[in-house]
Amino acid sequence: MSDLLIIGGHVIDPASGLDQARDILLRDGLIAAVDQPGAFAQIAGTQIAGTQISGPQITGTQVFDAKGLIVAPGLIDLHVHLRDPGQTYKESIVTGTRAAAAGGFTSVVAMPNTLPVNDCPSTLAWMLDPARKPLVRLFAMPAATLGSLGLELTNFEALATGGARGFTDDGKPILDSALMRAALLRAGRLGLPVSQHAEDPRLSNGAVMNAGPMAFRLGLRGYPAEAEASIVERDLQLLRDLVPTEGVHAHLHVQHVSTALALQAIRRAKADGLHVTCEVAPHHFTLTDEAVGHFNTNAKMNPPLRSKDDRQALLQGLADGTVDCLATDHAPHARYEKEIEFERAPNGITGLETALGLALRVLHREHGIPLSRIVELMSTNPARIGKLSQAGTLAPGAWADLTLFDPAHEWTFDASASLSRSRNTPFDGAAMLGKVQATFVAGTRVNPAKLS
Repeated sequence: MSDLLIIGGHVIDPASGLDQARDILLRDGLIAAVDQPGAFAQIAGTQIAGTQISGPQITGTQVFDAKGLIVAPGLIDLHVHLRDPGQTYKESIVTGTRAAAAGGFTSVVAMPNTLPVNDCPSTLAWMLDPARKPLVRLFAMPAATLGSLGLELTNFEALATGGARGFTDDGKPILDSALMRAALLRAGRLGLPVSQHAEDPRLSNGAVMNAGPMAFRLGLRGYPAEAEASIVERDLQLLRDLVPTEGVHAHLHVQHVSTALALQAIRRAKADGLHVTCEVAPHHFTLTDEAVGHFNTNAKMNPPLRSKDDRQALLQGLADGTVDCLATDHAPHARYEKEIEFERAPNGITGLETALGLALRVLHREHGIPLSRIVELMSTNPARIGKLSQAGTLAPGAWADLTLFDPAHEWTFDASASLSRSRNTPFDGAAMLGKVQATFVAGTRVNPAKLS
């Protein structure tokens, strides 16, 4: 592999505290060195911005001029649905990772609600086989219980050996307390998280949107905040009990937190030293349940869009460090599946191509959250939670996975031009800030637009 020199960019690497102009040398798929601008001027015969670089030549070196761009560790999404195997009419590993690369993501973690459910080593091996041809690094969290039925734990040890990044029945919470305790204990012994969809269906009871004035006006059954918070509180109590009785530092990761009540419980648990992390989806910090409007099925997801007060609480948690990371919950559906009555439409929206643009517009420009915090939420912290030790940083020896974006570029998302196989998004025509200019995986630039 030839060397690649990235010059002229502003490097943000929260893992090392770097937030300055730097040049970066990539070699053999890894970060070789990060140094002051111009430190690699020994590369000869290259004309950059009108300046001739002289000195002894390093054979095969290419140069990428990143002037005006932020150079960040590659973005990581811990929560995507690629629908492969079994539902490739909605998405496939190729199309989903193509959308990921377009959105600046260099690693994604696939959820297990495939057909068949990813609950055994053979299915996990099939998904992670390079023959699937992902455009970015593909990881997976297989099911915590067989068939995601919540009755019997999967073989955590064998799945961990096969590359599992954690365990989850995503979309189907583990309701049985004894089973959830066992899952936390076994995963904790392996150093991996249990990633929980926090919903008590006995309280949500088939609801299709947030409980509140909008649901009342539309005549739709409302999903109360307590349905989310009660499971979070139950799981946190299990964590508390495990520490003194088993001595295991179990790790609970709460998926797509959407309510102030759940976030308050997580904040208290963190203050008490419990090993709990959580994610927030861009649609939850951008929109409220008012977006459902006249039964807009592209604003239907689980957990649902919440109230203004819930949205404000999420924004506060993103700013103060309570929230650990952003995750898209990218959930593609075919058009005909969404173009039916609101109550019958499936939950979920696409999100890989809009996550960064929304984070920069809403969190950075509108609420003053620093760019370094955005990178931490979308790269550094997801790498830590997903146990990707060579990702989420630009330190020498790390994977040469980088996202380069123009933080001032304003643009409009056009769903018809999406590289995902599906178009179910409430952000068609929405204003975005910050355009991805290049995505590098293992030192090679990925160009998803060239693929049909």
